[in-house]
Amino acid sequence: MSTESSLFLALDLAGTFAFALNGALTALRVAKLDVVGVVTLGMITALGGGIIRDIFLDSLPPATFSDWRYLTVAAIGSLIAFAFGRRLDRLAGPILVLDAAGLSLFAVSGASKALDFGVGLGQAVILGAVTGVGGGTIRDVLIGRIPVVLRSELYAIPALAGALVVAITGRFGVYGVSAAAGGALLCFAIRMIGVRFQLNAPSPPGMDRD
Repeated sequence: MSTESSLFLALDLAGTFAFALNGALTALRVAKLDVVGVVTLGMITALGGGIIRDIFLDSLPPATFSDWRYLTVAAIGSLIAFAFGRRLDRLAGPILVLDAAGLSLFAVSGASKALDFGVGLGQAVILGAVTGVGGGTIRDVLIGRIPVVLRSELYAIPALAGALVVAITGRFGVYGVSAAAGGALLCFAIRMIGVRFQLNAPSPPGMDRD
């Protein structure tokens, strides 16, 4: 395996861990589920977006089921959240940063894989964003709430921006670690600015946020 491939695998697994932790904590806080429910939702959050992407790309079986490391990392992150959920509540800030990092890494890796499969620029951007937000969307539907990405916060927009950087540089033949890092940093920065200043995506005129 090349150094670049190893780096992207490491980034993908880091994003998987961050999303599993965040998804499991959401299950604990919002739905108050048992260990099976917490681990299930944590793993869905971490792996759902990548599975959707791979199905669209006809990359079957999805990477989640062909590489044991994804399932293992997602399960470990979920179990840590279950075991130390109350203590982790005090780490809400760092966990939010981890979630933003996971979003950034998934948006970049998703767009990169889409380009490797020869899709168009627009499709690569969409699949990059889907990789980042897909798992959390499924989780929210399962616990009976409107997905956060559809109702508040800058979440999909940062993912689209990061994926766009990767897609454009890829189309010009200059894609590499530096381009991926730039896309991830842009996504992370937009997401954290949105969190810091409580910014939301635009809503119809006259409509109040809940």
